[in-house]
Amino acid sequence: MKKLKMKIFWTIFIILSFFSLSVLMLFQVQNYRKEKINIQENLSRLGNEPVKNVLNESDKFNNPKRFLDVTMYTILLNRDNTVLGVISHTEDGSVYEEIEELAEKIVKENKQSKNKIGNLYLNRYSYSYSPSNRIIIIDNQEVQERLFDLLSISIAFYFLIEMCIFIVSKFLSRWISKPVEESFNKQKQFIADASHELKTPLAVIMASSDALKSNPKEKKWLEAIETEAERMNKLITNLLDLAKVENKKEIVEEEINFSKLVEKSLLTLESLLYDSKIALEENIEKEINIKGNSEELKQLLSILMDNAIKHSSKKGKIKVELKQIKNQIYLTVSNKGKPIPKEEEEKIFERFYRGDASHNRDSNRYGLGLAIAKSIVENHHGTIKCSSNNDYTTFTVSFKKEK
Repeated sequence: MKKLKMKIFWTIFIILSFFSLSVLMLFQVQNYRKEKINIQENLSRLGNEPVKNVLNESDKFNNPKRFLDVTMYTILLNRDNTVLGVISHTEDGSVYEEIEELAEKIVKENKQSKNKIGNLYLNRYSYSYSPSNRIIIIDNQEVQERLFDLLSISIAFYFLIEMCIFIVSKFLSRWISKPVEESFNKQKQFIADASHELKTPLAVIMASSDALKSNPKEKKWLEAIETEAERMNKLITNLLDLAKVENKKEIVEEEINFSKLVEKSLLTLESLLYDSKIALEENIEKEINIKGNSEELKQLLSILMDNAIKHSSKKGKIKVELKQIKNQIYLTVSNKGKPIPKEEEEKIFERFYRGDASHNRDSNRYGLGLAIAKSIVENHHGTIKCSSNNDYTTFTVSFKKEK
């Protein structure tokens, strides 16, 4: 189980981390492209400007005229590509000697027209070179500062997101694995309970067999073997029924007159109710139809009635009601007897759950009936719940009627 949790955690963590990293990288790339395009546009804008206009705008050499939002220079060249003058288009007080040296280096390295922007994180300057005409140089320092500031913020933000992802992944891995863990624990408990239930009758059978060998005339040992064999047979039958309804992916549905099905099922129990001195009160609404499996629905009612009879007080009463409200069908079975504690109302549908283990063993009960009932109800897309009020314990089954 621990390995499964770790696998789920790392799967979620890696997927979310990859997604967040991809988003931040995309943001960085988009911002980098934006800065690069801006530089390209500035180079093109000034590169296409006639030299006369540039001179008029600048009031001759070294007289700054601010009309661009980047640190930018135009270096005018003589016909022999020597520097004629430097025009600054910003008010930053840059050192022109450094720009002239850079211009001479560009002329020396290039024999034909060339645009170079380069890596904005590494290259201090970008330029556009036209031989015997001009060189336009952009100082990338401000751009670099913006990019590095944004990169620092993004890295800090990424680590903050990673911390959040770690916490979310922990929570989600626990939330996702919880049903699996519960199912796994129930399965282990189921195997342990089934083994325990089978072990007791087997021990009795083996002990009775040994006693029968030493004293073959004693019939009580045969009766003990027969009784425990019947117990084992009932337990195995219940286990098979539970496995059948739980593993059924689709039920064979048919249109059923649910009202008649309930009436007929109750009719077969009249003699048992009479022997148990239990009164039956029926309130069955006529002509309620439902789509489902008739055999499973009969089994459902049989389990609920059997449970009600077993837990009814002496000379008690059982109420059975079937009604339809709009598109909901409600079947309720109530018995007067010992109430079920609130904390056990959900637990009683669990396999092998018994409130009073000693009493249930004496009455040959294993705590599987209500688990089978719940599976039948869920197979029919319904709900079942239990409640105890005013000395009555009521099981309510609700089905949604298809239009």
